[in-house]
Amino acid sequence: MSGAPDRLRIDSGGDQFTVSGAAPRLSWRIPRAFTGQSAYELEATVDGTPLARVARTSKEHLFIAWPWAPRRSCQRVTWRVRVRSEQGLSDWSASSAFEVGLLNDDWTARWISPVEGVDEGYGNRPAYALSTRFEVSADVLSARLYATALGVYEAFVNGHRAGTAELTPGSTSYDRTLYAQAMDVTDALRQGSNEVEVLLSDGWYRGKTGGFRLPSGWGTTTAARLELHLWNQDGTRTVVRSGERWTSRPSKITRADLMDGQSMDLGSSTGPSQPVLIDQVVAPGIDWSPAPPVRRIESRPPASLRQIDAGTWVADFGQNASGWISLADLGPAGTRTVIDHGEFAGPDGELTTAHLDSVLPGGGPVRFVQRDEVVSAGGGEVFEPRHTVHGFQYARLRRDSAELDPASVTMHVVHSDLTRTGTFECANADINRLHDIAVWSFRGNAVDVPTDCPTRERLGWTGDYQVFAPAAARLYDVHGFTRKWLRSVRDDQLSDGRIANFSPDGRRTKLHLEDRLAKSTGSAGWGDAIVAVPIELYETYGDREVLAENWEAMVRWVEWTLAAAHEYRHPSRIERSAEPLPHEEFIWDGTYHWGEWCEPRTDPPLSWEEWQRSDKGEVGTAYLYRSSATLARIAAILDRPVEAERHMRIADQVRAAWRTEFLDDSGRTTGDSQAGYVRALAFGLVPEEVRGAVVRRLIELIRAAGNHLGTGFLSTGELLPVLADSGYADVAYDLLFQRTSPSWLAMLDRGATTIWEDWDGVDDDGNPHESLNHYSKGAVVHFLHTHVLGLRQANGSAGWESFVVSPVPHPDIPWARGTYESPQGTIEVAWHTAGGTLQLEVDVPPGSTAEVIFPHGETTTLPAGRSTLTRPTREALR
Repeated sequence: MSGAPDRLRIDSGGDQFTVSGAAPRLSWRIPRAFTGQSAYELEATVDGTPLARVARTSKEHLFIAWPWAPRRSCQRVTWRVRVRSEQGLSDWSASSAFEVGLLNDDWTARWISPVEGVDEGYGNRPAYALSTRFEVSADVLSARLYATALGVYEAFVNGHRAGTAELTPGSTSYDRTLYAQAMDVTDALRQGSNEVEVLLSDGWYRGKTGGFRLPSGWGTTTAARLELHLWNQDGTRTVVRSGERWTSRPSKITRADLMDGQSMDLGSSTGPSQPVLIDQVVAPGIDWSPAPPVRRIESRPPASLRQIDAGTWVADFGQNASGWISLADLGPAGTRTVIDHGEFAGPDGELTTAHLDSVLPGGGPVRFVQRDEVVSAGGGEVFEPRHTVHGFQYARLRRDSAELDPASVTMHVVHSDLTRTGTFECANADINRLHDIAVWSFRGNAVDVPTDCPTRERLGWTGDYQVFAPAAARLYDVHGFTRKWLRSVRDDQLSDGRIANFSPDGRRTKLHLEDRLAKSTGSAGWGDAIVAVPIELYETYGDREVLAENWEAMVRWVEWTLAAAHEYRHPSRIERSAEPLPHEEFIWDGTYHWGEWCEPRTDPPLSWEEWQRSDKGEVGTAYLYRSSATLARIAAILDRPVEAERHMRIADQVRAAWRTEFLDDSGRTTGDSQAGYVRALAFGLVPEEVRGAVVRRLIELIRAAGNHLGTGFLSTGELLPVLADSGYADVAYDLLFQRTSPSWLAMLDRGATTIWEDWDGVDDDGNPHESLNHYSKGAVVHFLHTHVLGLRQANGSAGWESFVVSPVPHPDIPWARGTYESPQGTIEVAWHTAGGTLQLEVDVPPGSTAEVIFPHGETTTLPAGRSTLTRPTREALR
């Protein structure tokens, strides 16, 4: 025997411990000393009782279906595994534990709602405290609090906060999906009288949403549901449930909104308690999330604290992030402190947020606000606003009558507690910094769902994430995080098959089909996320089920796009021919498209109205082809040969239509833009015989732009890989190292600590524009991993069973190194050039094979284990 499997896990999340449904899937990694796996054995105990051992001949070790009978609510399971290979039988792994949550059919607690006072309107409502007392007369062996809410809640037992998760129960499409949390509260209990309390605020359920700060439409009444289970030493169980015996009262949180901020009066009287309202809401069944929780990930003191005038200070934390500030110095009783948060401060040090203001269509301006307020009770309390979250680097603190201790101010970075999987470092400090700000940008937008920005909108825009998902999956383990979000995408799908612009969709677009927002729903590159993101998860993690659970939604989306292409025509084509030409059946041009969003401005720029009316059929048809072809591939993976053949036939017809309409015999497209050529090459739309001409035209446009890129949201991530894979790595590096706008390094030179929405997020005059934390253009970091480092998964591989190492060196990058925690194990790659040689080190985990492709074209295959190879550089061979 040699070694043991490690990294045992199930496909579920949890806070203090992993919590699952009745039949989770099991995964593990093969021992490092093994070359593979031919069989495995599983052992498990449930509440200390062993289950029958399971032994199977199989090489599979990822997402193994639960092999025993489904488990019951609240059961505690430990399991372990050993595997066999040609090296023999491994040792047993260390045991891994999880608990089954309180399953939906077993909940007996009632939904309880607070008795609310005068409705101050969305964004201005207080948080309410719901509580009850109960007796503990026996010795408690362990205790679990199961809780959820329509709103955001915090739970306390005898004043002790339960769990470490923030912003629970999280952001979902509340009409169809609701997750609960399980918390270990054993140590908070005491003999005699005890209290359990919940602080409940509007949260995602009933608060403001989006850039226009409109109300979420999930419901009008907040509610909570809780069960506290106590397992006693004598074998009995005591259950405390939410119900008629609970009371509610206003809390010291006088205003709580996730977007606008939180106010607290720590010295206020909360008033008398009243009986709660019972079962005032309709809610979906309770489930258990596959995603990790949102947590306080790290804390940062101010990099500087500048006094602007008497009673006003601006803190610069040195990093744009999502989270909040805690303040330990609140001043004497009655002192009011107002904290405004933002992404930008001018040369005078003053905070500005005007670049994030909006104008409501058909209405007036919407001023951007992220403001917390606290009134001191004078008792040394610490203010920490856990019922809101902000995107900020700077905070302005104002108080009239007291000084401020700089040491009392702390930024807490708050986002989903994702496990880091990919690292990258190279010899160029600017490129390392670019990688760093892209990571920070994703972190700031991974607050339970993948958002566009943590400030102005905070919405799970589909287009943004389908662009960044490959980079996200390299940087972090986003398997459960993304599966959770995809469930909301399915929940929000419109009845005709369209995918909502963002999910969870608190605007409830599917119920308001005549609304302005609904008319912009169904865009190419946005709705296509329902196809692009699941295939990315399958390829990265080897999870076939993720394709199966999204199959129906994918098909409905692609069928809608095909119908839209057939039924609607852009006015320019109607002007060309009253009757559609034969190929136009597959040109998707007549419905709303966001297009190549934030493409560098033309000269002169189009007005908003002109841009909206412009023909985006080239983009729409390209995505129609990619999604149809991808759907055909997914059908084959899912053993659906008839559907695979049909969708591949459709894809071929769409591609032929795209070529007829948008590409001439010389390799020019009608749009003749960098973005268009990049997309055509990346999607495989270009015939082989004109591919060279298309690439050369792309190069001409880049050179004509002074080695500046001309791509926006949709194509930027594909730009450098397309150039490098087409033999123009020098042009890719010219773009990567470009220091004037539009470029990535221009962002660095102008002070970016996260990726900007607009290439000129801070212009030449130092003025901010749009969001300064939008990860889309940060998709470039995928190129750093796949080409600079040279590590990418082989075509046709899933779960990193095979990968390619093919670095693309540059004189300004003489070395690079990085790692990736793949489903098979840790992959390490490091290379450096010196004296005309390239030395490459690769560590291949068991269960994987690796092919090395040297810059001069030589290939070699590596077995599992560590290898060091030395070859002459391409320049040395010339």
